[in-house]
Amino acid sequence: MARQWILTGQEGFEKSLEYQQDISIPSAKDLAPNQVLVKMKAASLNYRELVIAGPMGINGPITPPVVPACDGAGIVEAVGASVHDFQPGDRVLTNCSPNLIEAEGDDALAGIAEAVDSLGQGPDGTLRSWAVFSSAALVHAPTTLDWLPAATLTCTWVTAWNALFGLKGKQVGPGSWVLVQGTGGVSIAALQIAVAAGATVVATTSTKERAGRLKALGASHVINYRTSPDTWGKEARQLTPNGRGFDFVVDIGGNETFPHSLAAVRVDGVLLVVGGVGDSSAEVVPLFAALIHTCIVRGILAGSRNHFREVVQFIDEKKVVPVIDDVVFELAEAKEAYRRLKEKKHFAKVVIRIDH
Repeated sequence: MARQWILTGQEGFEKSLEYQQDISIPSAKDLAPNQVLVKMKAASLNYRELVIAGPMGINGPITPPVVPACDGAGIVEAVGASVHDFQPGDRVLTNCSPNLIEAEGDDALAGIAEAVDSLGQGPDGTLRSWAVFSSAALVHAPTTLDWLPAATLTCTWVTAWNALFGLKGKQVGPGSWVLVQGTGGVSIAALQIAVAAGATVVATTSTKERAGRLKALGASHVINYRTSPDTWGKEARQLTPNGRGFDFVVDIGGNETFPHSLAAVRVDGVLLVVGGVGDSSAEVVPLFAALIHTCIVRGILAGSRNHFREVVQFIDEKKVVPVIDDVVFELAEAKEAYRRLKEKKHFAKVVIRIDH
């Protein structure tokens, strides 16, 4: 029998997440021509799921019940009649926006309007032991990764890849300087990708213990934003050659961190707006500030299916192993996993093992 979590509403994950057991396993003979039956092996969580489960509304409504989460990895068990990209036994990862891909192709980029139609909000997501997906919701997994690190790639690693390689003429490489913030999923993914690409990375954190872990992953310098709450962006800039500033600043905090990111970015550098996990009451930074700092501001929501394929190839070629959190949860412990994410106790990605 199959197991799964569903969202019954948007009153917060504590109240709206419901665990279901003894669910019938989908039958291969009932697959539509474009569908794939996947035996799920692992999943990972994103901050977006906390937003979707709650009443904040920025991601829009759901039509319950819906299986949450968009990141996952598993084995193909059966395919529909028109599926040719996958076959039973293939190791696969889930892709966020299958409906967008079916409509616009593998280079299509999602905006906030498409977020409501992504896995875990529109189509059912990955917190289940068996799943039926459209073939457009899948890519082949890296050959070099085990299930848990592989399950982290869908959202954060595609976002980090798009941030550092998605803008033509502005791609990370040797000689690039990159600033990442904190130790969440996108920040750690951007750090690992940038280091593997030969860039110099400066990271921020709030503890000595995490500073040590960031350096072990390849960060050349780490700044404690707690001890320099008003100046860490300027301090980071001074670490770059001649104080010129960073080629890439990956901002995950939103209005709370924007002033520091602007202080750190170089002329014609790229400030990537990829999250808003900072203080929501912080003063809104006007877009006009980009003129004062003479930089490119680029907002992104994950990336395209082709971006996903590119990062998979990069991981296999560079033998990069995505970092996962110290605590691994089982499927039945999803609420505990969400609590760890909400309380920001995690390092990199919160992962869930799905045993059978």
